[in-house]
Amino acid sequence: MNDAARKLAPLAKDQADQHYREAPNNLEAEQALLGAILVNNDAFYRVSDFLKPVHLFEPLHRRIFEVAGEIIRMGKTANPVTIKTFLKADEKVGDLTVAQYLARLAAEAVSIINAEDYGRAIYDLALRRSLITIGEDMVNIAYDAPLDMPPQSQIEDAERRLFELAETGRYDGGFQSFSDAVTLAIDMAATAKDRDGHLSGISTGIHSLDGKMGGLQRSDLIILAGRPGMGKTSLATNIAYNIAAAYEPEVQPDGSFKAKNGGVVGFYSLEMSSEQLATRIISEQTEVSSSKIRRGDISEADFEKLVACSMMMQKVPLYIDQTGGISIAQLAARARRLKRQRGLDVLVVDYVQLMTGSKKSGENRVQEITEITTGLKALGKELNVPIIALSQLSRAVESREDKRPQLSDLRESGSIEQDADVVLFVFREEYYVKNMEPRDELDPKYEEWKMQMDKVKGTADVIIAKQRHGPTGTVKLAFQSEYTRFSDLADPSFTQYEH
Repeated sequence: MNDAARKLAPLAKDQADQHYREAPNNLEAEQALLGAILVNNDAFYRVSDFLKPVHLFEPLHRRIFEVAGEIIRMGKTANPVTIKTFLKADEKVGDLTVAQYLARLAAEAVSIINAEDYGRAIYDLALRRSLITIGEDMVNIAYDAPLDMPPQSQIEDAERRLFELAETGRYDGGFQSFSDAVTLAIDMAATAKDRDGHLSGISTGIHSLDGKMGGLQRSDLIILAGRPGMGKTSLATNIAYNIAAAYEPEVQPDGSFKAKNGGVVGFYSLEMSSEQLATRIISEQTEVSSSKIRRGDISEADFEKLVACSMMMQKVPLYIDQTGGISIAQLAARARRLKRQRGLDVLVVDYVQLMTGSKKSGENRVQEITEITTGLKALGKELNVPIIALSQLSRAVESREDKRPQLSDLRESGSIEQDADVVLFVFREEYYVKNMEPRDELDPKYEEWKMQMDKVKGTADVIIAKQRHGPTGTVKLAFQSEYTRFSDLADPSFTQYEH
């Protein structure tokens, strides 16, 4: 054998081995599970919460599992006799007809006790097949290197598919049956019934706001907008801390944790450092002015209060990312990682205009903002969490006599209004009235100004300008500027009014 032949021999052997390498599957486990279901329909409920027809390898087994599931859910009995009418009569399994094959499955069925073990084995093999598919796609795309998919995009796509697979056991997306959608809707109603405050969404910790919105709904994009000085970061920080502080985990059947109340919060602070954000939260919780904390102008008693508060706050599941100018792709990758490692129930982004898009050459800022808001909406759906995204308003507000914001004031893109499920505006009339103070106290207008100031002092309006699931209107809140704290007004008759 010459050198060339000697080098090719092992390669030919490897190719022959690869040629016969079959996708991971276990037909005996599938047969045993189907047999157990046909003999005792209770076996179906042992696996139905995690095993779907798509997870079975053999197409006929998928169909049997799907038909059996439909019959059992209708309250009827699934057995070889009732199932065979829904399968092709002329289909053959080796020498057996489908009817004979079903009878054989039932006859050789194992104990119901093993049903869940077989289900888990089938599910794990399905995940391995999906991993192989994702891996093959990555290799093929990397070899072909299409012009419209740079390596960074390929990494993001692979990470998204792997996350989807880890979360749901599938990455193909596609259609969902209406019965699955109905089940999810009923589950949401059951969760709302059991949750504190009977809300379908996650409570913001501000009752008058929850009353209008039903809490923060999963997969919603909530735009919180306002001019500088209105307190939008304060409101977002208040809500984020309230949710994290109320976190109450509940163990699921698969050993994972789900929030019964409150939730795990991820906060992207593009404007402030994590230390500045923490100072705000400590000030709000201890009622020690944040400016005093920064100057060190605090008494011994106040300092003890700060220390006690910080010890309590260290247990709160609030995670802060202070990377400035983060791109939507980086933000998505980090949010997926947080959800896998710690869990994630709410995401806050402060603020949209400080983010960057992919910024392809020739793109303008409006297109970039559109890409960011579309990306945030898609991320909320993918992670199944509400995303609160803060946004600046255009200066047009300042030139108007009525300073109350409108949807048309959303800066740089109509896509913010279009992609958002909820648009909230923070408006503090006190901010503008304060700036109109006459210089001379003897000025006849001074008394009029003082009356107006007393009327608006310590209050803020949260204007719900758009809401897909509920009414628009205005919620009046109390605002303590020295502690940057929003809360419900003491007088409930003064709380909210509809448009």
